[in-house]
Amino acid sequence: MAERYGGGQGRRYGGGGGRGGGRKPEPEPISGVRDEARLSSELLRMDGASYGRYKSLKGDWDFGDFTLTVQRVQSDPFAPPSRVRVLVPDTGIPKSAWGDPVRRRATADYLGRRARRLLRGSLLKIDTGGQEVLERSSCQLTDGGIDLRIGIDLPGHGRRIDGRTAERELCRTLPDLVDDLDWEEIDTEEAVAFADTVADTVALRAQLAERNLVAFVAEGAVLPRRSGVSDEPMTRGAVPFSPPESLRVSVDLPHRGTVSGMGVPEGITLIVGGGFHGKSTLLHALERGVYDHVPGDGRELVVTRDDAVKIRAEEGRRVERVDVSPFVRNLPTGADTSDFRTENASGSTSQAANICEAVEAGSHTLLVDEDSTATNLMIRDERMQALVHGDREPLVPFIDLVRPLYREHGVSTVLVMGGSGDYFDVADQVVMLDAYHPHDVTDQARALAHERVDADFTLPRARVVDPASVDDTTARGRGRIKRRDTDVLVFGESDIDVRAIEQFADPGQITGAGLALRELVGGRHMDGARTLAEALDSLDEALGRRGVTLLGSDFGGDYVLPRRYEVAAVLNRLRALRVADLR
Repeated sequence: MAERYGGGQGRRYGGGGGRGGGRKPEPEPISGVRDEARLSSELLRMDGASYGRYKSLKGDWDFGDFTLTVQRVQSDPFAPPSRVRVLVPDTGIPKSAWGDPVRRRATADYLGRRARRLLRGSLLKIDTGGQEVLERSSCQLTDGGIDLRIGIDLPGHGRRIDGRTAERELCRTLPDLVDDLDWEEIDTEEAVAFADTVADTVALRAQLAERNLVAFVAEGAVLPRRSGVSDEPMTRGAVPFSPPESLRVSVDLPHRGTVSGMGVPEGITLIVGGGFHGKSTLLHALERGVYDHVPGDGRELVVTRDDAVKIRAEEGRRVERVDVSPFVRNLPTGADTSDFRTENASGSTSQAANICEAVEAGSHTLLVDEDSTATNLMIRDERMQALVHGDREPLVPFIDLVRPLYREHGVSTVLVMGGSGDYFDVADQVVMLDAYHPHDVTDQARALAHERVDADFTLPRARVVDPASVDDTTARGRGRIKRRDTDVLVFGESDIDVRAIEQFADPGQITGAGLALRELVGGRHMDGARTLAEALDSLDEALGRRGVTLLGSDFGGDYVLPRRYEVAAVLNRLRALRVADLR
């Protein structure tokens, strides 16, 4: 289901003109006193009027203890929902719940989820996401107050206003919601416990580097999900995680106390085992371990370093001036692989580009599942090497580069491997899943390993993006950022295929990534002089100061803060992208 959003200052997002460019004039905003009583009477008077009369509601309405702002009004009952903002300056939320960024995000998430439950069955809808606790535009905490962004399908009978239902939703349901979000009305013990869970996760993730770990999986964690279409935990038949004793690590957390689990050390870790024994389930949990999870998810204490990036092959993607020379050398065409571009990458060259782009963006942890990789970039066995000599093969397989990537540049790799024992030669630790139970089989794997000669891995050249190529405006000069399901980000005139970016945990992050591209250019983080990595650093710094609202103060829809790695991945898949310089 596609999402379109209007609104904007200076530029329009979504929307469109009428036939032949004509457009009916909008009704003037209601003047004079604009309070709760006036809104109620106006809505009742509008009952049965032409649907366009709703547009006169735009602007602020004073409800006494909160302000309702009608930001955008849909053009007809079948258009994307209207947008309203509810700003409550004082809900009695104590500073302990919002005084630091972690608890502010967690408490906002908790209150957003409470709002969703309270609005069940209403025409008012709030975006709260799934199992991850993310910073989102729909619910933000001010100092002691709350800022809600809500969608509403303004009711109508055909193209006539249903004023009575609209009055009920905006003048009764909405004030009731505000009352129910007051700190004295909620289960404060539950709210504090929710924030404590998130704080523990953040504290655990912060300990990984000092312990030389890339990930941690708590004892008793529930990794399997309910189904292929549900990210909620499996409730029947799930095997709780039990760490191998040789990899057991204990950590002290601020609220939960001492917790034990499996520490995944830096270096090269293989996850092996038979089919359907839980290898990919473990890796998927590590992919999502870059995010915090809600209490009861089962993965609350499955954490991965926040720079971890899932790598896969992606045949058909565009590659724009990426230095893939560590993986691709001596092409028969004579092309310079330190400045490689193609409109239609093969599986191997796309995977090589994905690795180099992740390292360029700052990742020091790569997650790889053999099932989604290009075989010829992962391994060349002895018989293939004997038949096709090295001077005839331009590809340097990942197995020859994974060790120097860690040894020389500190980039660790976690690989799920079910079909090639050659990776035993380069592994620092090997974990075997047997009926969902992990076992440390490193010693057995080393007994089967052979000596191997590594290749060299030189860091890819840094790229400087031409900011003029990152343009979210359409041919009509209007800004357009929207997502189409979870497959495509529409960015100006470009459709960006995001299906292979597997660490988008929430559809709103796709929209957020589009807004981040806009901010990279509009905020002059990407100015034609900075490298891409420097531009991402600058954006991260600005987001640290201002939070998620930096991306969409003029955007009339829901969005979620993305990581820099997904922002870079989306940028790299923008077919209009031009790289001005390599350094």
